[in-house]
Amino acid sequence: MIRRSYLLLALAPWALFVGTAGAAQYPIMEKVASKIVQKYQQSSCQELWQEKMQKQGQAKPEMEERAIQMLRNDPQMRNAFINRVAAPIANKMFECGMIP
Repeated sequence: MIRRSYLLLALAPWALFVGTAGAAQYPIMEKVASKIVQKYQQSSCQELWQEKMQKQGQAKPEMEERAIQMLRNDPQMRNAFINRVAAPIANKMFECGMIP
């Protein structure tokens, strides 16, 4: 247990560096990622469920499609984006029972 704490402390500066490196290299992506994280953190579970049900079967907005295409075309940007949004979104979805 103590070993894990030391490992986490040792990795914390590296994780901070990786997060800020992505932000510096892709400022627009960082703004988008921040908005997405903020949306998930501020939304209630009921709001997230309603949005999920409303979006089923609907086409994505053109701007969203372009952003997704950019992430597909740039693996480094995609990596920085996923590193930024994955944990907050997964935690909220878990809290809301949207993932097991």
